[in-house]
Amino acid sequence: MSRHIFLSLSCSLFAFGVAGPAMAQSEDACTALQNQSFPGGYVTSAQVVEASQDGPYGSLPAYCEVRATALPAISIEVRLPMEGWNGGLYQAGCGGFCGELGRADAGGSIINSMGPGLARGYATATSDSGHHGLSVVDASWAHENPQAERDWGWRSVPETNRVANVLMSAFYNETLETSIFQGCSTGGRMAMRAALDTPEMFDGIIVGAPAMDYPGLVGSMLAFLIQTNTSPTGERILGPDDSALIAEAVLDQCDAADGSSDGAVADPAMCQPDLSALMCDGADDNCLTDEELQVLSSWRDGPRNSTGEQLYPGGIPAGSEAFWPLWLVGAPDGSPPLMEFFAAGFLGHMAFPEDPGASYNPRGFDFDLDPERMSQAASTYNADNPDISAFHEAGGRMLVWHGWADPLVTPQKTVEWYAAVGETIGTDARAEAVSLHMIPGVDHCGAQPGPAGVTQADLDPLTALEGWLETGTPPQDIRR
Repeated sequence: MSRHIFLSLSCSLFAFGVAGPAMAQSEDACTALQNQSFPGGYVTSAQVVEASQDGPYGSLPAYCEVRATALPAISIEVRLPMEGWNGGLYQAGCGGFCGELGRADAGGSIINSMGPGLARGYATATSDSGHHGLSVVDASWAHENPQAERDWGWRSVPETNRVANVLMSAFYNETLETSIFQGCSTGGRMAMRAALDTPEMFDGIIVGAPAMDYPGLVGSMLAFLIQTNTSPTGERILGPDDSALIAEAVLDQCDAADGSSDGAVADPAMCQPDLSALMCDGADDNCLTDEELQVLSSWRDGPRNSTGEQLYPGGIPAGSEAFWPLWLVGAPDGSPPLMEFFAAGFLGHMAFPEDPGASYNPRGFDFDLDPERMSQAASTYNADNPDISAFHEAGGRMLVWHGWADPLVTPQKTVEWYAAVGETIGTDARAEAVSLHMIPGVDHCGAQPGPAGVTQADLDPLTALEGWLETGTPPQDIRR
């Protein structure tokens, strides 16, 4: 049974005139939801979407697609199976700065998408986190807009859950059995923040590659990566050709450190590659200059201030180099790396008490002064508090996964958080509440296939979580 009190508002606050289960699953019951209001918001559209057979999520049932707004500006989509509802809710987060409703489902991703839950009979829900953006790297919506920052930071998840519960109550007139949240990157941060703020809201939470400390990661860490890889003339020092050269050398030295040659570094801490043999001697272009090797050394160490204090744990992990062109060094066609957009957007519009705006350049970030200036942002966005005792006491289960080869949301923060949870609530309680899975060779949220060939499509955290909720035994693996 669920730990939740289902919102029985179908007669009092959300009176749609639904008589019972049979009528609630008719087409008329779906369209009856249109243009209705509820406390703090209203439905904007409701329509039946026919069943599909051959999409990225396999067979999907026919469902009632409901769009709603939670005031002032959170756009929400809820999908209600027309038949075969399993009594559960599967809520999904969103990636980057969000701003595009249902983006993950439109792209066929299993990450931050409703599809995996809908395919198993769950009612599903997601939101744009409270704003419309031109892309997931667009942060201009946050400029001098503290309400939008709160929505993105913590408010959109419980509001989406509230609206989904209201709609399920009206449509099915049955009791909610299980509530699950799934998200990766920003969605992973959302998941962890929900466990802290509303510990009884979800029975189970799937947390992927959580960007749990935005000021530390997108502020200090990404600004550091940009500054150290910028030449005096303003050009990038390491590029895509260099990352390919480094990737090959790292795998040559580190792939078999765990006794298996499988195209992945099992744990970056197990191998410290020596790349001195790649140093240029003036006769070979397929080499690294002193300047390039210095950037690499700095990246492995991570950001520090002038006193040597580490500002974000760890550095860029060995074994992640194949994924650098998209995230860190730019593509062979000249496309800039996404980290530059994330850093500029966050620092220009979201990080400081007074937003410097679109003209802000991360190359001007001050590692002695600016981390403290982001303390207010940390309270709004961050989810790295290891005290999840309330979530544990409520019986919650949190499945956390992270790729060891993630170069964007580097994995060491997740490892340190997990250790801190044990120190804070005890290792026995941690074992009951958290199941951690560090996966070799996996990019950020499994976005790109690397030498090991493993992507998000090779993972099935939902089956693992469902088994845990049913049996009480934490999963040993989340790979298919």
